[in-house]
Amino acid sequence: MKVITIKQPWATLIAEGYKEYEFRTWKTKYRGDILIHAGKGIDKKAMERFQYLNLEYPIGKIIAKATITDCIKVDNSLKEKLKEKDPIVYQGIINRTLIDRAEYGFKLENVIKIEPIEINGKLSLWDYDYK
Repeated sequence: MKVITIKQPWATLIAEGYKEYEFRTWKTKYRGDILIHAGKGIDKKAMERFQYLNLEYPIGKIIAKATITDCIKVDNSLKEKLKEKDPIVYQGIINRTLIDRAEYGFKLENVIKIEPIEINGKLSLWDYDYK
């Protein structure tokens, strides 16, 4: 199964249903099931911002399963939609300028938390034998 490694707190926010898009500078044609891997990297400012949620933020573990249903180019229309949905979770992408930066949002649906699996992450989409 395909896996994507994501920094904390973003991986947990996806697993807990707060975040429906994962943003990358590259697009993917892949659609289907994917595992969410909480990497060892941490976005410290974001961790402070989401402290009030009192969530656990494991690192170096696969923590959820989801489905990539779309890959959308970030434009002003998507930014407005995200601002209405949750301006705190999507603050970084909403405030970013669109000049010379092709960014894409992977739409994640059917998110299910799973029993954590300890494993090192990798760049891009990678494969893991998940049963």
